[in-house]
Amino acid sequence: MDAFDYLAVLLSIILGLAIQQVLQGYRALILSRARVRFYGPPLVWSAFILAMVAQHWWASFGLAGRSEWSFADFAACLLVTALIYMAAAIVLPDVRPQEELDLERHYYDERTAFFGLLLAAVAASVLREVQLEGRLPEPTNLAFHGVFAAVALVGLATRTGWVHKLLAGAVTVSFVAYVWALFGRLG
Repeated sequence: MDAFDYLAVLLSIILGLAIQQVLQGYRALILSRARVRFYGPPLVWSAFILAMVAQHWWASFGLAGRSEWSFADFAACLLVTALIYMAAAIVLPDVRPQEELDLERHYYDERTAFFGLLLAAVAASVLREVQLEGRLPEPTNLAFHGVFAAVALVGLATRTGWVHKLLAGAVTVSFVAYVWALFGRLG
């Protein structure tokens, strides 16, 4: 095994835990559906987090050929992954037995933390590129990072319901375009 193989194991565990968080949230919502007041944006954002996990894992294959690793390189990769996990951990609420759950209230209660984590993940992704490659991401990649940062900033700045519904739709379209443009093929 080379250095990347060891790094990939840890990143995969963290990403697997992120997937587990979201899927466990879906399970809890399904089992408690009679007591849940559903709200669209957190459901869209939870699907976005799953797609983000898959994209991050897919993009990490590009690091497989890298032979030299420093602790700073490792930490930069780990930071992005940890921030994605934390967003996954709060996007959906824990559901307690026999307790009513208002998904809209949870969403707005955790809005600042959630969008703060997304903004931090975008910034850490750019910093990871600087750490690993010694430069900013390519212009198209950097532009998409700017779009995702802007979405997170708007999410942080407002509690207006229609804006959050619009953000959830906008991030979905933007993320599909991002993956299509930059990560359609491995290698």
